[in-house]
Amino acid sequence: MAANVAREILPPALDSTSDPPAIFDGTTRLYISYTCPYAQHVWITRNSKRLQEKIKLVPIDLKNRPDWYKEKVYPPNKVPSLEHNNEVKGESLDLIKYIESHFEGPSLFPDDPTKKEFAEELFSYTDTFSKIVVSFMKGDGNEPDAAFDHIETALSKFNDGPFFLGQFSLVDIAYAPFIERFQPFLLEVKRYDITAGRPKLAAWIEEMNKNEAFNQTRRDPKELVEIYKQRFMSQL
Repeated sequence: MAANVAREILPPALDSTSDPPAIFDGTTRLYISYTCPYAQHVWITRNSKRLQEKIKLVPIDLKNRPDWYKEKVYPPNKVPSLEHNNEVKGESLDLIKYIESHFEGPSLFPDDPTKKEFAEELFSYTDTFSKIVVSFMKGDGNEPDAAFDHIETALSKFNDGPFFLGQFSLVDIAYAPFIERFQPFLLEVKRYDITAGRPKLAAWIEEMNKNEAFNQTRRDPKELVEIYKQRFMSQL
């Protein structure tokens, strides 16, 4: 499905010196940061549904963000946000569901009630998963075996494909940006291999790395490791 996603030329990030776009002119805009995992959720969803022509990317420099973004676009001053139908909405998991239900493109959510219920459980676990792993990365917590074992077990529930719900879905998009960041940092800094003894997770990562909609949003692993090293430097 995602193999045919067209490669796009990414625009430069807007900063405090940049003029705002023509807000509420009828254009649908996705405000992101190229390094934010939450924004990446929505970016992957956009790409997976082949909406590059219908949803314009507007990257924001979070270290030098323009005043107009908070004042005119999204008062919480966070990314991601989506400008659509003269409204601006936020919160990444809400936005991926919104795009799925309000835009055309390949389906990213199952009709099966059992899979739908399990999907909601996995959406609810994303914050817990992230907090457990980040705590260990900062040096505040124990090894995150339980968190990654939970992922391994979840990936074992359905046998009709290598993804959380068998086939590629919004659930995979919800976890991909976190695992993309956690895997190289934990391996290099903590000597912790998240795939050791977890063949389902290893297979999932391999399949996700073939997904062009995801690949277009990925950063260099070395860059991601350095970002976390700088963030957690006092604990390292």
